[in-house]
Amino acid sequence: MSVLMVSGTGTEIGKTVVTAAVAAVAVAAGRSVAVLKPAQTGVAPGEPGDVFEVRRLAGEAVTGLELARFPEPLAPDTAARRAGLAPVRPEQIAEAAEKLATEHDLVLVEGAGGLLVRFDDEGATLADAARLLGAPVLVVVPAGLGTLNSTALTSEALRARRLECLGVVVGSMPAEPDLAARCNLVDLPVAAGAPLLGTVPAGAGTLTPAEFRARAASWLTPELGGNRTAD
Repeated sequence: MSVLMVSGTGTEIGKTVVTAAVAAVAVAAGRSVAVLKPAQTGVAPGEPGDVFEVRRLAGEAVTGLELARFPEPLAPDTAARRAGLAPVRPEQIAEAAEKLATEHDLVLVEGAGGLLVRFDDEGATLADAARLLGAPVLVVVPAGLGTLNSTALTSEALRARRLECLGVVVGSMPAEPDLAARCNLVDLPVAAGAPLLGTVPAGAGTLTPAEFRARAASWLTPELGGNRTAD
């Protein structure tokens, strides 16, 4: 696995922090890592985006690349159109990821929002880039009520496109999970048809980089390079 797509069931659910955790664990294992953000939205020129945050948490040894930036916090297609800028197309994503893969052991491609968010005016999505790359998809999900339906829909979309769902990671697990969140740890693999590969605690992104790196392996299962055991 040299290229891994990191998507999710929606926005603001912890994709960037999960990407950073996977990167941190890989770097700690001696692997060279690159993170690719095809379209950064909602961030002004010069402001730190998701690539900056991944490198801040996982370490500057991680190579970062952002293909396009659009100032309004909208879906990439809409944000590009409103800014009068060219959209990012799946062929560009695949080309950039393939180039990074010739120079790194692991390339993490972090999407925007959910799997089927439009990137261009032809309706292309992160799933199209994954298909071009033949890359598996890691799905980041919320912990609580409602996550089973959105996870099942995302997994169904992947299967319909003959894409591999590597597994799911809970992007922000409460310190004191309620009944739904606790039950979802058992039910998420069933909804996804794929294993639960980790739970990242809520607030992990506010840890110091040193503490984040020290703890990251405990959040992820061995399939992602961590040492987390089943709940």
